[in-house]
Amino acid sequence: MACVILQPMTTNPTLARHVFAGLLGTLLAAFMPMACALAAPPPAAASTASDSLGAIPNAKRVAAEVRAGAREDSDIATAVAALLLRQPELTAVTVQVHGGIVTLGGKVPEEADRARAATLAKSVRGVTDVANAVQLDANVHTRLDSALDQVKDKLVRIVAALPLLAIAILIVVFAWWVGRAVSRRPARWLRDRSRNPYMDGLVRRGLQAVVLLLGILLALNLLGATALVGAVLGSAGVIGLAFGFAFKDVAENYISGVLLSLRRPFAPGDRLVIDKYEGKVVALTSRTTLLMTLDGNHLSLPNSLVFKSVVLNYSVNPKRRFDVVLPIDPSQSIRRAQELALQALAKVDGVLADPAPSWAADGYNAKGIDLRFHGWIDQRQSDLAKVRSEALRAIKGAFGHNGVIGPETVRYLPPEPPATPFTRAPTPPPSDPDSDEECGDTSVNRDIDPQLAAAQRANTDRNLLDSDAAPGDGDVAARTP
Repeated sequence: MACVILQPMTTNPTLARHVFAGLLGTLLAAFMPMACALAAPPPAAASTASDSLGAIPNAKRVAAEVRAGAREDSDIATAVAALLLRQPELTAVTVQVHGGIVTLGGKVPEEADRARAATLAKSVRGVTDVANAVQLDANVHTRLDSALDQVKDKLVRIVAALPLLAIAILIVVFAWWVGRAVSRRPARWLRDRSRNPYMDGLVRRGLQAVVLLLGILLALNLLGATALVGAVLGSAGVIGLAFGFAFKDVAENYISGVLLSLRRPFAPGDRLVIDKYEGKVVALTSRTTLLMTLDGNHLSLPNSLVFKSVVLNYSVNPKRRFDVVLPIDPSQSIRRAQELALQALAKVDGVLADPAPSWAADGYNAKGIDLRFHGWIDQRQSDLAKVRSEALRAIKGAFGHNGVIGPETVRYLPPEPPATPFTRAPTPPPSDPDSDEECGDTSVNRDIDPQLAAAQRANTDRNLLDSDAAPGDGDVAARTP
């Protein structure tokens, strides 16, 4: 078998001699068959030689194959060396070829150069395998020179790409400006047909994002970074999935805010009961629903809780019913007490005649009989708590003035009759001071309205409800005709 060793040509004279020796060996292998033919013996001699080689059959054919293998290895070594000479980082790599197997040696400054040398060797025709024995150069000076060369090359590329980079930046800025201009027209069209400020902002931001994304893709294509775009878009799904799990609650609140903005089950100023929380609506933001309690406190509820909870809205229907419970003694007439209570209830300011007041016997026990009386008010003109208080006072006064007593918890035995009879003066019915008082104030309670209006003005920019409505417009007095 033949073995050929070559090293790419450098300024080293020893390497040049190796390359020249390889070329000379190639020429000798090419002219060897001709020389053998000229020096061949006559036929008789050839026959004698053939007889003398009886113990080694086909000796000439084996010799020819050896010479052909040596010639092919030399050609492969020359071709690999020529490829390596074209790479400045691979000039110190040595080439050894044995039976079509290329063995690479020497040193290179970077790991990438080592892999590239093996790739170049495999690309030569006739190479069956490559044994990569190239080592990394541990010389600090060599590695520093290589790093500086790489930095210099990258700086040159950056300077050469500055005009394209400037054009790409102009394309992105122009796409941003076009996105703003394009988003105004659909937003104005949507605003004319819908009073939902959230949809207005959502459509506007969506159009801006689409146009800006197209501009960025065009700029990256101009810079030749389309592979980067594919990598970013491919990893966006994985990143989005990870962020989705990490910010599940935030995403849930945001989506709930979108759905609440579309459905709009309440308006600013409405009085709500959500889960166990009660207050008037200040604003609906992208993640929370802001309420102000009747005590003047600010309450922030997650939109997901509001969306999934049962919401009781007191402000949609202007008419609202209240009830009053008064017990009477079992010895009293239920019918008479009912008539007196309904007459007194009808005279209270704020109690509506339609629907008319009503009553029901709520219970009977050893302590007495509970009578429940119902009345209706108009929330646009009267306050529920005030009217209920006045109704309680009026019914109590009517009972006291007409001798309807409540249940007695302590029983007193009547005194023994005197020894000599005498005439007892009739006992007048007990009087109730509440029966002679006039009806008090039953107007709508506006205590927290100034605070509510100030809170609504402070959240106007991020309110997803009707932004054109004045503060307090969600109140039933303004919503209902």
